[in-house]
Amino acid sequence: MRVRYTPRAERDLARIVSYLDERAADVTPQVVRRIRERATQLTDFPFMGPPTNRPGIRSLTVVPYPYKLYYRVGANEIAILHIRDARRAPWKGAE
Repeated sequence: MRVRYTPRAERDLARIVSYLDERAADVTPQVVRRIRERATQLTDFPFMGPPTNRPGIRSLTVVPYPYKLYYRVGANEIAILHIRDARRAPWKGAE
């Protein structure tokens, strides 16, 4: 199984990097590395994130940082759909 970031998830990650670079550039590499590590863990444990209320979509918290990965498990890949700051309102699947 492989991990694929959707274009939206790639944009989300770029926004996170931009935000952190402006406020706390010294932690940016650690945060990005942790986000990518958590996504990679899904290759061994694709169902470790609990299901959301949207069919087929699961979420995974990126501890110790306040981010969540929203993803879908496919036959041969895990698609990272969205990366969201968990301090914001929960993702409804739109926007």
